[in-house]
Amino acid sequence: MSPGPLPPKNPPNSAANGADLPISYEQADPDVRLMLQVRAGSAAAFEELVLRYQARLLTVLEHLVNNREQAEDLAQEVFLRVYRARERYEPGAKFSTWLFTIANNVASNSLRSKSRRKEVGVPDRVGSDSTPMQLDQMALAASGQMPTRALDKAETAEVVRLALESLNPRQRMALLLSKFEEMSYQDIAASMEMSVQATKSLLSRARENLRVILAPYFENGVRPGELAAADAEDIV
Repeated sequence: MSPGPLPPKNPPNSAANGADLPISYEQADPDVRLMLQVRAGSAAAFEELVLRYQARLLTVLEHLVNNREQAEDLAQEVFLRVYRARERYEPGAKFSTWLFTIANNVASNSLRSKSRRKEVGVPDRVGSDSTPMQLDQMALAASGQMPTRALDKAETAEVVRLALESLNPRQRMALLLSKFEEMSYQDIAASMEMSVQATKSLLSRARENLRVILAPYFENGVRPGELAAADAEDIV
């Protein structure tokens, strides 16, 4: 099984003749240095990388596949691919960018496999005839109470989860990397193997889709709970 693409050997903008090279990723990124130790055979360095990234990776994957157990399986597969690729590793990008490139490939393969099996309960995607029925029902129930009360934190968290689930996987992944990993357009583009301009367009469409879905919850004086509202507003 392929571990996913390896980073390029030279940092961006490096000079071909070796003069005036920028600071290398090895110098700038302590996680790259750890991965180089893994390449040299250090089990302790690999364990340290797992400790540093397992919670972050699980957060993104769980939001992406909406299943904790599946997210844990996918995270294990990502780290397995990292370890299998250790001898071929070259520090041509930040370690997190390389890691989430592998994570994107692993998750995409899993979601495609799930789609082929046509499992029951997969929500409709934005751009189809309807958003998930459960989300519509929640919107209808909430609208009947406007503007008498605000949605509580649990309700808003569920609304945001369903709204994210209604996006296609690429839009969802881009948003998750932007929100939880605080990645730049350049890093998201590298992780998802697309151009920066395409990444900007993808994020723009994803945010607009979420605004449309979440609009009923922010109209007529209805406001979600403070923490969940912050999450929703950060995403869109």
